[in-house]
Amino acid sequence: MSAAELDGYETDTVTRLETNLDDCPAEMLGRAMEMLLAGGALDVWFTPIQMKKHRPGVMLSVLCEPGLADQLLAVVFRETTAFGLRKEEVVRVKLARRFETVATAYGEITVKLGVRHGQVVQVAPEYESCRAASERHERPFREIFAAALRAWESRADTAAP
Repeated sequence: MSAAELDGYETDTVTRLETNLDDCPAEMLGRAMEMLLAGGALDVWFTPIQMKKHRPGVMLSVLCEPGLADQLLAVVFRETTAFGLRKEEVVRVKLARRFETVATAYGEITVKLGVRHGQVVQVAPEYESCRAASERHERPFREIFAAALRAWESRADTAAP
């Protein structure tokens, strides 16, 4: 990528581990995901795929810091039916992140802001903050999430020059 393409974005290098599985029980996949996240994976996901001999399967993908790759690939081999996997370094392009709190009827909620050139381009209420307020007030998660977005939008509107 050229410097112009990255203007205003942050980048880093992470490792992606992937394996295709057509004989791994769902419970085993769920446990593997838990263990990979607990072991420091940045993200873990499953993609449905079609494998040879017309078998449905799943691709297990893991993103991690390069220094954790060997430790996490050992988890994949130990916790799934994998016989092999792919390992590659990838460049991640991302927005700068900052966290702020907004006041809602349910208390203060943390929101994550994605910033480029000093401008907020993404806003996302933080899951744990919304979950805690949802439990504390016995209200649906989506209600807390929406309230946090409204609070941010109100605040952003009043902060404009």
